[in-house]
Amino acid sequence: MIENTKDTDLILPVVVVGHVDHGKSTLLGRLLFETDCLPEGKIDSIKAMVNRRSTQFEWSFVMDAFKAERDQGVTIDTTQIELRTQDRDYLLIDAPGHEQFLKNMITGAANAAAALLVIDVVEGVRDQTHRHAYLLKLLSVQEVVVIVNKMDLVDHAQKPFEDVARQIRSYLEELDIQCQTVIPVTARDGDNLVVLSERMSWYRGSTVVKALEALSPASLLIDKPLRLPVQDIYHFDSRRIVVGRIESGRLKVGDEVSFSPTGKVATITGLEQWNAARKISAGAGESVALTLDRELFIERGQIIHSMNAPHVTHDLTVRLIWLARTPLELGAKLQVKFMTSTHQVTIAAIKAVIDLEELTFSAAERVQQNTVAEVVLHSRTPFAVDSVDELAPTARGVLFDTFNVVGGCVALNLPTSSDSRNIYPTGHRISVEQRVLANGHKSGVLWFTGLSGSGKSTLAMALEQELFKRGWQAYVLDGDNVRDRLNRDLGFSPDDRSENIRRVAEVARLLADSGNIVITAFISPYQVDRERAGEIAPGAFHEIYIKAGVQVCEGRDPKGLYAKARRGEISEFTGVDAPYEAPEQADLVIDTENKSVEECLEMLASYVDDAFAYVPSGRKHVA
Repeated sequence: MIENTKDTDLILPVVVVGHVDHGKSTLLGRLLFETDCLPEGKIDSIKAMVNRRSTQFEWSFVMDAFKAERDQGVTIDTTQIELRTQDRDYLLIDAPGHEQFLKNMITGAANAAAALLVIDVVEGVRDQTHRHAYLLKLLSVQEVVVIVNKMDLVDHAQKPFEDVARQIRSYLEELDIQCQTVIPVTARDGDNLVVLSERMSWYRGSTVVKALEALSPASLLIDKPLRLPVQDIYHFDSRRIVVGRIESGRLKVGDEVSFSPTGKVATITGLEQWNAARKISAGAGESVALTLDRELFIERGQIIHSMNAPHVTHDLTVRLIWLARTPLELGAKLQVKFMTSTHQVTIAAIKAVIDLEELTFSAAERVQQNTVAEVVLHSRTPFAVDSVDELAPTARGVLFDTFNVVGGCVALNLPTSSDSRNIYPTGHRISVEQRVLANGHKSGVLWFTGLSGSGKSTLAMALEQELFKRGWQAYVLDGDNVRDRLNRDLGFSPDDRSENIRRVAEVARLLADSGNIVITAFISPYQVDRERAGEIAPGAFHEIYIKAGVQVCEGRDPKGLYAKARRGEISEFTGVDAPYEAPEQADLVIDTENKSVEECLEMLASYVDDAFAYVPSGRKHVA
């Protein structure tokens, strides 16, 4: 056996893909045997199993660990095994080739740095070959070694090999995938795996082992920005220990690091590894346990990084492959996992579907099974990711529908905005608690939503007056007032409405942080926009539905807007030719159809008392 004396950060994960029955598992089984990497007694145990079953010995049995796989002759799950050469260690990932098991291939390839693409010389390049190659592109696996297998079936002839090599090189070139080399092999017999085969004397290129050794090592990720997804937090010896695997970059004791998406900052005071001597530094590929100089609320899924931060966004454009039988449609709700973080997402837009043969883009209303598409994911919790062109490990995601894998994706077209590059918010020296004590009440946002004419502005101004009389800090952000100055550049299209609400929510958050009770009066017709507003001010957001039907509001029409909309003078007017999505779970519903202004104000004042009144310890609050 080859002694493993290499560093863990030199382990190169390599996924092995190809059409069903093209010989992936056979290749790997024989390769492990030829490099003396099989556990002692492995071959004997497989032969014993074969004898019991009265079947023929196959090298694929080394990889196909499940009984069902041996019976069917099809790899249905992803198997990982180490391969060691004189130069480097590898983690070989045997991914399924059958169309039915593409989801397992996605999870297998999600962490790969390079790939072996296996093609049967007789069957040649198939649809599944195209699909697997595109999956490698999609998951940003840039280095590919092509293995043209079963050369014994063409009497080890050169021309059939060259025909296949030409086809696959052309397709990989279109995908901008770097084809390192194309190697003719007979995996069953070991030809060109470790040493060059005399039966193919016309070939004098690399063996499979030499091609693997020529791949770029995983240690190149050390020179990339630091990315350490938090896997877990442990309490040990009165210490909080943050653990995870460094995906890129390096860190050392004494480094100041940040946590995305929260923006929290801390200094590393200790670095440990399981069953290893204490170190002061570590790099890509290593699993570490960190202690920090301060206690922070840290959750699984956060990204530890240095100055060069990942992108933080609620709306993420991804390229995905859809694997579920049911088509993916606009508004669908799924889960997506990037590294250790999981998000509940909504399909906010379907930008295009991609023809894998022609590599062309076209519009579509839904995404069919085994189709590649570009879509926009919206999450209530912010993503902290990199684009696939910047840093592949944190850009790769897996899509789930409850517990089932339904697709894979990579992040695209991320903005290079200042919120994720070189902007470092300064913390206030006056705490929330100090402001509460000074003001005598808590702060937050009362988000009034409802149709034009429902009474939002009337009630907002009346409530502001009532709170002012009490000596409370309150301020109204009214729709027309904000659009007159701050948002005068926005129209009333769905996109502009969304941006209007986003800006208002940010302003409301700042005012709430200063100790104010902020009352907003905006139609805010879309549920998703109100949810985003709530995310901007988490824990301090109160959705108040000012309820009145269209007919009642139009009958009031204090600004004459409904009449203008009916005459066509105003387009995309909510309630006339634009929708209003009523809140499903508002914190408070004020029915202005059936209650007077005074009654509505009394309900609002009572709610504010319950939600915002500050009661010193030991005292009873009386409204």
